[in-house]
Amino acid sequence: MAADRSAALAPADPDGPDAVRLTWNAWPRSKVEASRCVVPLAASICPIRSPEFLASPPLPYPPLRCKPPCSALINPFARVDYAAKIWICPLCFSRNHFPPHYAGISENNVPAELFTQCSTVEYLVAGAPGSPAPPPPVFLFVIDTCIIEEELEYVKLSMRKAVALLPEHALVGLVTFGTQVHLHELGFSDLSKIYVFRGTKEISKEQILDQLGLSGAGRPGFPKMTQQPGGQQVNGMHSSTTAGVNRFLLPVSECECTLSTLLDELQPDQWPVEAGNRAIRCTGVALRVAAGLLGACMPGTGARIIALLGGPCTEGPGVIVSKDLSEPVRSHKDLDKDAAPHFQKAVKFYDGLAKQLVSQGHVLDVFASALDQVGLAEMKLAIERTGGLVVLSESFGHSVFKDSFKRIFEGGEHSLGLAFNGTLEINCSKDIKVQGVIGPCTSLEKKGALCADTVVGQGNSTAWKMCGLDMNTSFTVFFDVSPSERTSQPGHQNPELYIQFITSYQHPEGQMRIRVTTISRKWVDGSTNTEELVEGFDQETAAVVLARYISLKMELEEEFDATRWLDRSLIRLCSRFGDYRKDDPSSFSLHSNFSLFPQFMFNLRRSQFVQVFNNSPDETAYFRMLLNRESITNSVAMIQPSLISFSFDTPPSPVFLDVASIAPDRILLLDAYFSVVIFHGMTIAQWRNMCYQNQPEHQQFAQLLQAPQEEAQVIINGRFPIPRLVVCDQHGSQARFLLAKLNPSATYNSAHDIPAGSDIIFTDDVSFQVFCEHLQRLSVQS
Repeated sequence: MAADRSAALAPADPDGPDAVRLTWNAWPRSKVEASRCVVPLAASICPIRSPEFLASPPLPYPPLRCKPPCSALINPFARVDYAAKIWICPLCFSRNHFPPHYAGISENNVPAELFTQCSTVEYLVAGAPGSPAPPPPVFLFVIDTCIIEEELEYVKLSMRKAVALLPEHALVGLVTFGTQVHLHELGFSDLSKIYVFRGTKEISKEQILDQLGLSGAGRPGFPKMTQQPGGQQVNGMHSSTTAGVNRFLLPVSECECTLSTLLDELQPDQWPVEAGNRAIRCTGVALRVAAGLLGACMPGTGARIIALLGGPCTEGPGVIVSKDLSEPVRSHKDLDKDAAPHFQKAVKFYDGLAKQLVSQGHVLDVFASALDQVGLAEMKLAIERTGGLVVLSESFGHSVFKDSFKRIFEGGEHSLGLAFNGTLEINCSKDIKVQGVIGPCTSLEKKGALCADTVVGQGNSTAWKMCGLDMNTSFTVFFDVSPSERTSQPGHQNPELYIQFITSYQHPEGQMRIRVTTISRKWVDGSTNTEELVEGFDQETAAVVLARYISLKMELEEEFDATRWLDRSLIRLCSRFGDYRKDDPSSFSLHSNFSLFPQFMFNLRRSQFVQVFNNSPDETAYFRMLLNRESITNSVAMIQPSLISFSFDTPPSPVFLDVASIAPDRILLLDAYFSVVIFHGMTIAQWRNMCYQNQPEHQQFAQLLQAPQEEAQVIINGRFPIPRLVVCDQHGSQARFLLAKLNPSATYNSAHDIPAGSDIIFTDDVSFQVFCEHLQRLSVQS
């Protein structure tokens, strides 16, 4: 039923009404058949996608749960006995009585959660009568001052815009750091008051609180926290907490002037940098201080640490490179050879920071703007496990940073819908086990009968913590088929399988909500019924799931050869589901549901996720973090970019991602997710340089030049992080941004065959045509 609905809505919305996409929409019943399918049984889910996609408005009452240990929520697939007021859970078949307030339920009076079109519903969780208002969102800015004056001015400008966009009641704090860490006491407005922390050594949470006077004991000469009798709450916080809040975290309405003055007075780090040395930067201590402050003041409430970093950490915990410029920042080759002396220690530090932030329910966002690496590869654990946002750019003055930074504070249609303190629970039919999740979350180690023996990503659990998530955040859940003896018997087989995703989270407006998505798919006998398996294959989801899976394996397994693994998997898949005569490559053909899959694999093999050469560890970590958290549609663009052609003769239309698509009288628009490239053919570029577009008789040419610019702007406006816009000409230096992504069907070896005005790629890589010939030959081998 759900599968049919998804299919019907697919053209309008590729993720369907439930924002769930599965690699296989029909599942084999046995473990052996599942392994023969090659592509894992997995689902990609966007847990809190925009509410306008929901069939029902949020329901103002609590959901009904099945009795433990199942605890699934009532859903449209439940069987209801209206006379006896009983509903039967489709996952565990337990019988549950409706509570008294459902007394009016009948076939003609059905609650929204039982409507067939409401397979995804959202509930509003009301607080107890007299409970305090939800606490405001908290933004603690951590700014790197070891940057040049010009870059710092860009930071100040972006900060002023951000503060102006924040809601009046939002709490704001400020930490600046260079050689030392400065925590600014915004509540002391008479003059600038700063708490200074040394950047040279590890500092514990208790020491931070002690120095700030926020610990129970306090220190001589420092203000001591006092507990008011009765411990009443202010803004949803105990008065013992408000002492720290009123000093370091203030509503925007109260501290806007103080913050503006501090930003005006902010200068680049004054500590002298010796010749041949890097600036002394203590990023690790700064983030530890920020985490300690939030842990003392706002535990368990929605808060974000927003770090603006301009270079690598060179001192204290989290150091990634020494101060001496003669030592380069670690490369992939160094990591492979175990020749990066600081790497493991820094990863261990950020792992500890991640655990602290997750236990507090807080998020770490990183905006890294530098020509050198800043340590994203080491920070990846802390960013990903807290559900943080990450943006990598070359300068704080670049549009990638400026526009992305502004987007996280914007409301209205451009809002990212930043939510806090989420948990994801998964319930499923008895024969299904959960292997784990890949995405921006942390396992809550909630073990149970549904946990599989094999672990993928964050596993050994049926519940995950998501400190931060937004409307586009996506997770990949891996499943295993494990039929019991009873369900394997023909008389006891249920034709449908059910999976339920329960997401509870703090909405951007402050209130808690629970979103429930229940999906149903068919069981099939894979050994005899290959047609149904083939009909239910989603090649886009499969390509993205494999990309996320091999990215994880490349990080965890030193000797893992991703290209070889992908090739073998593709050959096995084509051999299993292709249509051919044994040992006859010319007879080979694939069902339309598989027809694009070899192309996806060809481009994945050449992508930045597999070929790390020419990318730094920071860039690789950045690409993988975004691959793991974006929707299937966006992730496909990362693996296989789209190419649109603009010309006089034809309307804008998609063309093959091939060097043969280049023509002198065409403009090409490439969307590679991280960058958007407008590529002008040779003739078009010459006409533009001669200013034909400014002449009244050549208005059509002016419109042709404008069309890809407008299309690129539409792509950029709908994306986070903001992609880099590259405008280039054929044979120009920046044409490499397009050429690197194209299929090399014409190379320097075949230059004599190409038409005049076209292009060639200087590479020894095989073309897609050769790749397919080899694939056909190997797939049909007996």
